[in-house]
Amino acid sequence: MEPFKKIKSIATPLDKVNVDTDQIIPKQFLKLVQKTGFGQYLFYDWRFENGEKPREDFVLNNPKYCDSKILLTRDNFGCGSSREHAAWALLDYGFRVVISPSFADIFYNNCFKNGILPIKLDSQSIEKLFKNPSEIEVDLQNQTITTDGITTPFEIESHRKKTLLEGLDDIAVTLQYEDKITQYEKSKANSKLSFF
Repeated sequence: MEPFKKIKSIATPLDKVNVDTDQIIPKQFLKLVQKTGFGQYLFYDWRFENGEKPREDFVLNNPKYCDSKILLTRDNFGCGSSREHAAWALLDYGFRVVISPSFADIFYNNCFKNGILPIKLDSQSIEKLFKNPSEIEVDLQNQTITTDGITTPFEIESHRKKTLLEGLDDIAVTLQYEDKITQYEKSKANSKLSFF
């Protein structure tokens, strides 16, 4: 997993509540066996008419946001099914940060597992960002969001912060304890031998 560095990007304002994982990545695109390749299908039903022509009125089709790394959205983002593909699609598309007042629990956890920083902000702060969707700097180390000279702090659990900053997925976290695991396995093997 790529370590999370300071992100500076225009925010893509997706002004919708209760965005479920089937809208983030529709079920017909879940056939890929790797974590990449899903970005092209992100918000597919909202982005395209009849599966072909880009909808001019959908925010991701606005050239202004083509290099955006920050998604700004409304309450209960990532609800619905528990598919991890939703996080894969966002990351593959280029988003490293999702800012919302609230997230569905499983989606929230899947973001951290895949190198995306989900930030919970109060509705008033979100509203200010929607009124002026400009460049935002997200500083995970200092837990701040800065836009137009105004800095807003955000909360994150220390363990999650560490794994993002160091680019550690669940396997990499486990491998940090490889020596202790090996030592434990040896002690159990020896105790079984002495039992017989």
